Amino acid sequence: MNAERIVRIVAGFFILLSLSLGVQASPVFVSSYFLFFTAFVGLNLFQSGFTQVCPLNNILAKFGIKGSC
Repeated sequence: MNAERIVRIVAGFFILLSLSLGVQASPVFVSSYFLFFTAFVGLNLFQSGFTQVCPLNNILAKFGIKGSC
């Protein structure tokens, strides 16, 4: 498994988790402030598409996980 695939999996998991904790219709609702975390992950994905800078990708590289190229 390469780093880009791991980044997509982790980002998707964090978005789904924060939505389930932040939406009032959810049975595991905690606080609507979790929606700020959803926005943070989305903005981070957006900026990494333009700048090629992703903090999780840098962390995975330190653990020795290679990119797709």
